[in-house]
Amino acid sequence: MEKRYLAPSEVAQAIIASSETKASLSITRMLILGIMAGIYIGLGGYAYIVVMQTLGNIDAGLMKFFGAFVFPVGLMLVVFSGSELFTGNNLMTMGLMDKKITLTGMLKNWIFVYIGNFIGSVILAYIIYKSQLVSKDILATTLDLGLAKTSLSFQAAFLRGVLCNILVVLAVWTASASLDIGSRILSVWFPVMLFILSGFEHCVANMFTLPLARFSGLNITWSHIWITNLIPVTLGNIVGGGIIIPVAYYITYILPAKKDSQ
Repeated sequence: MEKRYLAPSEVAQAIIASSETKASLSITRMLILGIMAGIYIGLGGYAYIVVMQTLGNIDAGLMKFFGAFVFPVGLMLVVFSGSELFTGNNLMTMGLMDKKITLTGMLKNWIFVYIGNFIGSVILAYIIYKSQLVSKDILATTLDLGLAKTSLSFQAAFLRGVLCNILVVLAVWTASASLDIGSRILSVWFPVMLFILSGFEHCVANMFTLPLARFSGLNITWSHIWITNLIPVTLGNIVGGGIIIPVAYYITYILPAKKDSQ
C-alpha cells in the first residue's frame, strides 16, 4: 500500500533537515522570501476582514467562523511557495537542539525573516489603503480589530501568542507529514482556522492588521503598535512555537532514536 504520510519521528527529522536549509540561506533570500510571506499572510488577513464586515451584523459566531475559514489561505501560500515565515521558522529550535545548526544561524534567520515579514505586511497594508479598498464597513471592522489588539494587556497578548503559535507550528508539522497537496491543504487549514476562531494572536498577521488600522485612521503610533502588541505577541509566539512544541517532540521522537543507536 502506498504511503500517504510521514510518521511523527520522520517529520521531526524532516524539520531538523529543513532547519539546516533555512539557516544556510543568504540574507538576501531570507529578506525576499520573508517579504513574500508577509504579503501572503496579509492577503489572508484582508480576506478575513472582508468576510467579517459582511457578516458582522448577522451573527457573531458565523462572522468569526467564516473569517477563520478564509484566513488559512495565507499560510497555504507560504508553505506551497517555499517562503519564509518567522512563526513557522520557530521550529528551527529542533535543529539547534540536535546541534545541526548554531544559535547564530538560527537567530540570523529569525531576525531577517522577521524584518522581511514586517516589510511585506506593511507594504500590502499601505497598498490596500491607497487602493481605496477600505470601504465604510471594512473601515469599521479594521478599526475595531486594531483597537482591540492594542488594548490587550502584556500578559493577555503574550499568552494568546503562545497558544497561537502552538497551532501554527502544528500546521507546519502536519503539512510536513503530508505527501500530497490535498492533504497539505487540509493539514494547514484546520489548525490555522482554529487559532483565528479562538482569538489567538499571530505577530505576522498583526504586522498587517495594525498598520492597516493606523493608515485607515486609528489613533495609534508605531511605538504603541510595537509595545502593546507586536513585542508581547512575538515573545509568546516564540515560546509556543519555538519551545513548547519543538522541545516536546525532540524529547519524545529524536532522543529515544539517538539512545537506541548508541
